Amino acid sequence: MSLSWLPNAITGLRILLILPVLWFILSGSYAQALALFVIAGFSDGLDGFLARRYGWHSRLGGLLDPLADKLLVAGMFATLTCIGAIPLWLTLVVVGRDVTILGGATAYNLLIKPVAGEPTMIGKFNTAITLMYVFMVLCRLAIGWPPEPVLTVLGAATFVTVAISGIDYVVSWSSRARQEGTR
Repeated sequence: MSLSWLPNAITGLRILLILPVLWFILSGSYAQALALFVIAGFSDGLDGFLARRYGWHSRLGGLLDPLADKLLVAGMFATLTCIGAIPLWLTLVVVGRDVTILGGATAYNLLIKPVAGEPTMIGKFNTAITLMYVFMVLCRLAIGWPPEPVLTVLGAATFVTVAISGIDYVVSWSSRARQEGTR
């Protein structure tokens, strides 16, 4: 019996965890939100590990995994902004980048050819920094740590990596679209 469906099932679990995490934040249950967020983060690493280790890659998984990340990040930023834990301008930048990427991927898929989920190294680094920032904001809410300057530095790093990775995605996928258009 093949377990090749397992990475996609884990990704589905991560998507299902988003609403409870957001609910806990809105209800002020920060420790519970933090615990579920850690489980969601662990599941992201686990599904990727299983897909790579056992070759359980699929087109669905290649699309669902980054979508799950984007839904989690957008939901977390929006919710944490609603309670005043993250500045609105940073949320607009982070969500704007993801909307731009999703819009570009949709256009590429409809107009040129199917998109394979291919995160870049800067995109992966950006996701790691962004999730670390959200994790630390949740830690601050739940346990009063880390100090505010740490959040400021991580917020700045998030902004920089969001800007660089967003520009990188737009430039590289525009170049691919032009190359495909000349074939």
